[in-house]
Amino acid sequence: MPSECQLFGTLGCHLCELAEAEVMPLVQHGLLVELIDIVDSEALVEAYGLRIPVLRRVDTGAELDWPFDTEQIVAFLR
Repeated sequence: MPSECQLFGTLGCHLCELAEAEVMPLVQHGLLVELIDIVDSEALVEAYGLRIPVLRRVDTGAELDWPFDTEQIVAFLR
């Protein structure tokens, strides 16, 4: 499992909260997760505004769009 990923979302997004709930338990297994609020950047809003939540691997740039569960996240991070 790579050591770092980013979760793109925004405050008040119910789906983003669900995605965070799936990702955060993996922190106990060594995953570093950076939560990125897309409203902080016009470019991120343009890129992710209609897609959030999105999980992105820092090492490869590969992205996993919602919906996903813990099993899919583990497979994505292998």
